[in-house]
Amino acid sequence: MSEEVVAGEARATVEAPGATVASVRRFVAGQGGQATAVLQPIGAAGVRITLVGGSGGILGDRVVPDVATAEAVVNAVDGLTVGEWDRELVSATTVSPSHYRKMAGWVARQRRFPKARNRANL
Repeated sequence: MSEEVVAGEARATVEAPGATVASVRRFVAGQGGQATAVLQPIGAAGVRITLVGGSGGILGDRVVPDVATAEAVVNAVDGLTVGEWDRELVSATTVSPSHYRKMAGWVARQRRFPKARNRANL
């Protein structure tokens, strides 16, 4: 970690984790060299870098300890820009069926489900 002087203040610069940068570079290369990163703080766990591929809108993500590290990762990868969840980006995303199954966890592998407890109310 080094220090950078900005307008009379000393500010620590953060190095991006090599493994995270390498995996994000592979993702961007697999998406035609362009992708958008949305930086999302997720509490004590850190910051999620959600990646949306430029060709096809495939999703990927990585988690880093803080916002400064997330910004360092974005700056270290060519073809990666920071974005927000606006209408254009959401419309461009493509969620594959395997991604839905992965996010559903154990529920995705179930064949039988219990009866709803509030069935009488339905």
